[in-house]
Amino acid sequence: MLHRVPQPIQVLLEVGRRRVFASALDWPGWCRSAKTDEAALDALAEYAPRYAPVAATARVRFPSPSRLPGFDVVERVAGDATTDFGAPGKAGAADAAPLTATHARRLSRLVAAAWEVFDEVAAGAPAALRKGPRGGGRDRDKMVEHVLGAEVAYARKIGIRMRQPAIDDHDGVASLRSAIVDTIAAARSGTPAAEKGWAPRYAARRIAWHVLDHAWEIEDRSVAST
Repeated sequence: MLHRVPQPIQVLLEVGRRRVFASALDWPGWCRSAKTDEAALDALAEYAPRYAPVAATARVRFPSPSRLPGFDVVERVAGDATTDFGAPGKAGAADAAPLTATHARRLSRLVAAAWEVFDEVAAGAPAALRKGPRGGGRDRDKMVEHVLGAEVAYARKIGIRMRQPAIDDHDGVASLRSAIVDTIAAARSGTPAAEKGWAPRYAARRIAWHVLDHAWEIEDRSVAST
């Protein structure tokens, strides 16, 4: 019997002057940064166990975190001030590729799963988060509000204009997220749908990155102050 050899995970490196982001192109939100290319790839591998629940929630098969097939850096893009500030701010040529219906639905499911993981983490976190250098001083509810505000801004990048709902307006939050997910799922072209907007592939990974980065921050800071 022939066994299919697992393919390396395709990665885009966004290289700034002081920071490098490594983004797994087929796994929205699995994106980490460090000072060098090698360190960013190491950080990406280190976070595989934390990303695995996102894939499981989306019901998308994910490589075993203990047996990753390796990374294939398929593209390097020059970063900018946003990169060095701490966010992946540049799209690559791979982000302009058209989407099949299957791939678009897969990306949308992973974005939706990132929100599910974030909501679960936030629901189980204390209201007051441990203070520290990572993430500044936002407590849980301020963090949730920040993520929601970002989603409203990001939605405009794919042609969706909606008011920011309150964090306890569950119907409003659900409507916003559904609009984003439906737009990504329906995307076929690799070009932005809005002027100065984002290509669907880039939108999916940028949105999911922001959600998961803060979910993991909440987890890391969910230690009661003494």
